[in-house]
Amino acid sequence: QLQACGGGLVQAGGSLRLSCAPSGFSFDNYAIGWFRQAPGKDREFVAATWWTNGRARYADSVRGRFTISGDKAKNTVFLEMNSLKPEDTAVYYCATGPRTSDSFTYYEHSSPYDSWGQGTQLTVSS
Repeated sequence: QLQACGGGLVQAGGSLRLSCAPSGFSFDNYAIGWFRQAPGKDREFVAATWWTNGRARYADSVRGRFTISGDKAKNTVFLEMNSLKPEDTAVYYCATGPRTSDSFTYYEHSSPYDSWGQGTQLTVSS
């Protein structure tokens, strides 16, 4: 299981950091992704990283504003979100799955992930 937390209410232009930690396993050799789902919209990819080397991929909508990173000592993945916009409002989910592909494009989809967190709400006010 994954535990995602850190959501909340923030004003536009503000910052927030989400965290994601596994229960009962470590992230070794896993890909970790963040997705989000706004009301009435499909779930969309936000960012992904490979635990082993820290390489990352971002959705165009968040590139340059969000940073995904891992803390190996804490076995936790973070999503640092800056310059937040009202359109970032959504429930954010972290997910993890075994790294079976060297293609980041593969991890922009939901199917490679076999463990999902419960979601944490981010609301950005204008």
